[in-house]
Amino acid sequence: MHFLYYISLLAASASAQYLIESSSFGHNDKISPNNFAIPGWHISGEGQVPQLLSDKVVLTPPYPGNTRGALWAEAQVSPSEWSAQLEFRATGPERGGGNLQLWYAKDGRMNIRASSIYTVGTFDGIVLVIDPYGGKGGGVRGFMNDGSLDYKTYHSVDSLAFGHCDYSYRNLGRLSKLGIKQEESMFEVTVDDKLCFSTDKIKLPSDYYFGLTAASAETPDSFEAYKFNLFTSSSITREEPRRGEQSPPAQRPNVNVGTPPNNQEASAPSYDAHFNDLQNRLQTMANSMEDLFREVKGLAEKSEGRHQELSRNVMSADRLNAMDSRLQGIEKTMRDYQGQFSSLQGIFKDSHSSLVEGLPKTMGDIITTNGPRMGLLLFIFIVVQVLLAASYIVYKRRSKGGPKKYL
Repeated sequence: MHFLYYISLLAASASAQYLIESSSFGHNDKISPNNFAIPGWHISGEGQVPQLLSDKVVLTPPYPGNTRGALWAEAQVSPSEWSAQLEFRATGPERGGGNLQLWYAKDGRMNIRASSIYTVGTFDGIVLVIDPYGGKGGGVRGFMNDGSLDYKTYHSVDSLAFGHCDYSYRNLGRLSKLGIKQEESMFEVTVDDKLCFSTDKIKLPSDYYFGLTAASAETPDSFEAYKFNLFTSSSITREEPRRGEQSPPAQRPNVNVGTPPNNQEASAPSYDAHFNDLQNRLQTMANSMEDLFREVKGLAEKSEGRHQELSRNVMSADRLNAMDSRLQGIEKTMRDYQGQFSSLQGIFKDSHSSLVEGLPKTMGDIITTNGPRMGLLLFIFIVVQVLLAASYIVYKRRSKGGPKKYL
């Protein structure tokens, strides 16, 4: 009877999965205890900062487009065998675009940051890409690199995929599940608990980091991460039993199992857990403050540049004072000449009145005084007519009295 109990206990221990809290989030009721940071994870973005809500992280928002978001675990994965599961959702308009990457890489936070598979450059590790490649509504592809190949400058990144499967992930109205498992002789990828692809030729090293990055197109897809859980069966890194697993039988065999530890020894792991959690929170807060200071510094530099540009474009105070003095001098001169202008206006008005009233009378007097007399004109006309008539009579008489010529 005792032998059967030990066999069942060993089988349960071998198949039990334990959660690695330092590389997980969303396994509790809230992703963040303070809605400010995720314990053990670093948040960053380009064009925006991922929005942290009570039950999800919005890596890329529905608006605007061309943004990036990233989540990187701050703790390395020490077990050689593990399994991870990501729960996410992708929504967007009919022609929206973007991609989501699940990374397991060395120094991902420093080298990869918020890059996608097309902008990453060199990296050491593995990445699963979820995007609309292939024109069948989307798919999941796997890529690897040992740090020797620059993906950003490679002519055909899509040809480097070592495995893929079709998966329509957009606007499903539910959460999608992406699973990845590393065992001693098998690497496996599942989607919604169904096998996507697997291989026995991949053995990933330990002490790498998990991370999530997302990028949106000009017409954006919104990627939301709800949960990422990392499990292991290694007894060295046991932190919390996986929910839903059957615990060993409550009855204990009738054997001497030794003296139970005292209360001080039993409470030591609890203190260590609290200390680690506090350390993770402080580290997350420090990283967030560092990002905040970096953004404030950038804004200060932009403000200083704008101030200098405005200083170059705006006239100096001395020039403004000189211009003001000139304007005041012009105004004083105009006031001095205002009286003279008024007198000139009166002179012009009087001259105009004199011309309008006196000119017709003067012209009439000139015409009346100096105009020719009508009697003289009539006398000259009559004398001219008489002379013409006399000349005609003399001409006729001479014509009749002269000799006639015949042919």
